[in-house]
Amino acid sequence: MSKLTSGKLAGLKAVSDARGVIAAAAMDQRGSLQKSLAKERGSAADGHDLEIFKTLVTEVLTRHASAILLDPEYGLPASKHRNGKGLLLAYEKTGYDATTAGRLPDLLDVWSVRRLKEAGADCIKILLYYTPFEKSAINDLKQAWIERIGDECLTHDIPFFLEFVGYDAQGGDEKSVAYAKKKPEIVSGAMAEFGKERYNVDVLKVEVPIVMEFVEGTRSFKGEKAYTRAEALQHFRDAEAMTHKPFIYLSAGVSNPVFIETLELAGESGTKYNGVLCGRATWKDGIAIYAKQGPDAFKEWLETKGVENINNVNAALKSASPWYLKFGAKSLEELG
Repeated sequence: MSKLTSGKLAGLKAVSDARGVIAAAAMDQRGSLQKSLAKERGSAADGHDLEIFKTLVTEVLTRHASAILLDPEYGLPASKHRNGKGLLLAYEKTGYDATTAGRLPDLLDVWSVRRLKEAGADCIKILLYYTPFEKSAINDLKQAWIERIGDECLTHDIPFFLEFVGYDAQGGDEKSVAYAKKKPEIVSGAMAEFGKERYNVDVLKVEVPIVMEFVEGTRSFKGEKAYTRAEALQHFRDAEAMTHKPFIYLSAGVSNPVFIETLELAGESGTKYNGVLCGRATWKDGIAIYAKQGPDAFKEWLETKGVENINNVNAALKSASPWYLKFGAKSLEELG
């Protein structure tokens, strides 16, 4: 493993708990959150709504998280209310252009790693839609793009968190059992690629390699099988074997009970994952409350149900391993 520079080490420590596990909350949703709020309200939601929503989530949930992931477009006011916890800032534009093939990524126009760091970021986060089954011309573009960002983070000595989300390169339904059967290879392939030294990624933010509702013998199972429980456990282990880098799981929009069971399965598999960046599984059910009843009701919901949700996640994180083990250290102190 490469040795951690002082800036990268400081950034990773800033977003971790005392155990060296990343127990972070995610609140960098932009376009999707705006649409959800508008849908629940029955009328438009604006940037001001996003700022208030993000600030309330940050203020309440960072009391129970090691860090918060925000975006610099609507999240900077919220970043002032993070209870002294670490800050990850997103560097990519929200969504992708559906008229262009390949779900190509784009960076925020008036931001750079230098500027995100000046705005208080401890770590930089990038989201990339990626599948190893995509045309090589498209994946070549994405790989070069990640190399540039990795080099930029290296120059400014700040940790680079790369989140990848899989998709069906043939345009198939990503909620189908057919996609669920492909997902282990999609996740493993992305982990193998972006764990390479050339990308200078410090932490991989990954999807779990299975879809819970298709795992036979789980509480989340809905009757159609893509994998047995034993096969699902093996998929966790196979994905882990693809990289030496620290990696954390994202909640990918599933409900709190499903995400908790997912982490239980990861623990049961013996996978040495290093934490989570969990967004919607903690605050998604509060969207309707904010849209229909306003900020005060939402804050009350966060302080009860939201806190309960994040504490469920924290309890499930007992199965996580400290990221410093991936650098051959026995403690954070050993790294300096």
